Parts: sequence; C-alpha cells; structure tokens
Amino acid sequence: MRRSLLALSLGLLLLASAPMRAEDLVYVRFQDYVEALRTQIGIPGLAAAIVGRSDVLWEHGFGSQDIARSMPMRPDTPMHLDGLTQVFTATTVLRCVEENRLSLDEAIGIYKKDAPEPGATIRNLLTHTSGTAPNLSFNYRPDRLDSLAAAVKACTTDSYRETEANTLERLAMVNSVPGPDVLTLVPPAEGIPTPDERVAYATVLDRLAVPYAVDGARRAFQSQFSASTLSASTGLISTVHDYAQFDLALRNGVLVGQDTLVNSWRPQVDGTGKLLPHAIGWFVQNYNGEPVVWQFGTGVDAGSSSIVVMLPSRGLSLVMMANSTGIAKSFALEKGDVTTSPFARIFLSLFTR
Repeated sequence: MRRSLLALSLGLLLLASAPMRAEDLVYVRFQDYVEALRTQIGIPGLAAAIVGRSDVLWEHGFGSQDIARSMPMRPDTPMHLDGLTQVFTATTVLRCVEENRLSLDEAIGIYKKDAPEPGATIRNLLTHTSGTAPNLSFNYRPDRLDSLAAAVKACTTDSYRETEANTLERLAMVNSVPGPDVLTLVPPAEGIPTPDERVAYATVLDRLAVPYAVDGARRAFQSQFSASTLSASTGLISTVHDYAQFDLALRNGVLVGQDTLVNSWRPQVDGTGKLLPHAIGWFVQNYNGEPVVWQFGTGVDAGSSSIVVMLPSRGLSLVMMANSTGIAKSFALEKGDVTTSPFARIFLSLFTR
C-alpha cells in the first residue's frame, strides 16, 4: 500500500501543469527515501536540509518532534548537536591559528595544565590521533576535545561558551543556544547571558524537540538528552536551518580562509603511509573518486543524533538531525566510513551522478 501511495503521489507531480525539472525529481526521490528509512529504523522525528553554494536548496521535516502533542518535526525545530559541536570548536581554533594566536603543534598542557593528556598537541585532539608522525594512531573520542576550551579562551579572551555564543549571533543563528544549561548559570560561571539573550534562549529551549529512546520493536519512549552542559565536544543546540547558515559561512570563507579550510580537510597519515580517516575537525574519505567531508553526533544512550555530509567539489552539503539516536548510533560511524549510514549512502548515490 505504501509503495502504491508513493507512486501515485509521484505520478500526480509529473502530471502537474508546470513540468518538473530533473533536479526537482532528485529531491522528491531523496525525500521519499529518507521517510522510508526513518520509518524502517523507527526514528520519531527527523529534519534534513541540502545546502548549495549560496543557499538552502531543499529542507523538510519528517515525523514528530513531540509524539504526545502530535507536533510535526520542522527544519527550524531545535535539537542537540552532540558531536557536531566539535566542528564549531575546530573552526574557532583554525581561525585562531590563522591569526597566529595558536599553533596546531602546541601541547594542550600549555593552556590547561591539568589536561588528561597534557602532551597531546592541539592537532592530535582535533584529528583524534595520538603520537607523532612515525607512530600516529587514530581513536575517535570526542571528549578529548574538551581541553581545547582553555586554548580557545587564551586566543579569544572569552570563555568557550561566550565565543560560540558570539558565533551564533554573528551568523544570525536565532534558533540556536550555547548549551542546555545556559539559563541556569550563576556567578562565577562564565558566559552568563544578558537579559535579552535569556529571553531569546528561553524561547528556543521551550521549542526543543522531545528526546526519545526506541526499542527493538521501533516503539518510542520519552527519554533525555545526554549533554547537560556545553563543552568543546558537545552541548550546542541548533536546528537544521540554522546549521545551514553555519555551513554556508564556513564553505564561503566567512569563518576561516579557503586555504585554511582546504588544508584542514587533508587526512592524517600514519607511519606506514596509510591515510587515517580524520582530518582537523572532520572525517574525510572518497566516494567514487570524489572527496567527502563529514561529521556526526549522537547521544550516549538516547535522545538525539545528527550528521553532516559535504561534497566540496559539487558545493553541496547534507544536514540531518533527529530526536533519537537513529541517524548514527548503530552504523559504527566512529570507524570512519560514512557509507555505513544508509542516509549518507542515498545522498551520495543521488547527488554524485
């Protein structure tokens, strides 16, 4: 029955008075695939956008942001970014490097003496590597980036929270919040919002998607988000539409220079000459000969997941966020192969033809 309904809908579109362009059909196909996958995996709600070189080309909400209240998911529904927070961290650090305020090869212990790995370089942390060039090894652990908050403060003279709040404001990411606990901060905490910011953040947090855990029978139960505060590895809250503004600013040289960005997408190499799967802030790999730059986030147990997949040579990015772990949790993305995600695989298949 579902296939019949989808076929009928597509047929009606094809018979419309205004002929549908080939690129429009690709978005219709992608939308249908995403909805089918969402239902199959049991994701309560999901929002997605495809971003071009200068604008959002397509965006859509699927399922529910709040099942109990029958509220549909929307591209402007706020959700936790989890591991995508580290993309903001990497971008801030790269800007500091451009300004000669930080060096990627400095030990993090210079800025945070009690760091768990004081001898690890800033480059090590952002690339999820350990050791030096002859014996470099990869292990994806986002929490290692948390020490970078001290380096960011040394560069910007603002706390990490204040720095990222400034980024959100600069890019007019009006439905984004620098941490789920921002309204409960009291002195001597850093980054306490102004009265106007409190009102704006409260409005966003009131619309936050309800987090869910999903059992083996694809039944959703209200859960909680994993992140309770903001760190350099997790805790930012945003929407698909807002993140698209960050993506455009990043790829168009607003946040860092193009040379810096391209160099940051070069993978690390171990002692045998093998390319490691992670660059500075991003996973990198090839798909049918094309470079793919990507990153993901997911809650520890339940509540949220996200993924961003960029095709730099085509000027395209896919942004997806969900109110369960279904986008990322079961696909072993931490090993460095984005094609294990069926969502990413469909995007790459349709948009690299």
